[in-house]
Amino acid sequence: LPRQSFWGYFGEAGTARLPILNGFSTHVVPRPPDWREDVHVTGYWFPEEADWQPPDDLRAFIEAGSPPVFIGFGSMSVSDPEGTTAVILEALKQSGLRGILHAGWAGIGNDDLPDNILKIDYAPYGWLFPQMAAVVHHGGSGTVALGLRAGVPSLIVPFLFDQFYWGRRVFTLGVGPKPIPFRKLSVARLAEALTVATTDRLMRERAVVLGEKIRAENGVKKAVAIISRHLAADDVGGR
Repeated sequence: LPRQSFWGYFGEAGTARLPILNGFSTHVVPRPPDWREDVHVTGYWFPEEADWQPPDDLRAFIEAGSPPVFIGFGSMSVSDPEGTTAVILEALKQSGLRGILHAGWAGIGNDDLPDNILKIDYAPYGWLFPQMAAVVHHGGSGTVALGLRAGVPSLIVPFLFDQFYWGRRVFTLGVGPKPIPFRKLSVARLAEALTVATTDRLMRERAVVLGEKIRAENGVKKAVAIISRHLAADDVGGR
């Protein structure tokens, strides 16, 4: 390969030679007006849903009453899983809600749980989230996308990095309560936010509308079309 300049390919990123594809929805983050035409926003890139059947206890729990709230922090770890679980259980009790706890790396839910709480180790979010009254999670970009696509309110409990941005974005869009940084998580804050997420009619309506818009997109198809056009142009140009 020829010797590269100091900035290498970075200097050509977003040009006709090296277009950039962003896999998020403009309904969630509008495309900045100063981006060049070869910086594309395609919509989210959701994987194809595998044929998955829920275990009997999960299906029975969901069908046994009002839609529960999902709470899970994905790959985020916590120093006190028992204390975090206690906060979650008391907040659910005070808000009068049923809950599904995803153990994840945080290890929450490894206690004796009341009948209105179920712990799971795995369920595809694409299958699970649409059946929830609301979803509470750490705010990873992929989990945010699946939560918004589900059309239910999202409460973000950010731990680090871009999770804080996504928490603010969800709140600004009006499809979730104000985010609660994990270090500030308390029974009172969580109970109040859960109540808002499950009773605010306008918030729930906005979440439904946004979910419909995201489901109407096909980010993968659009990305493939852009790549195909780019490769065809390269072939014609002999590059």
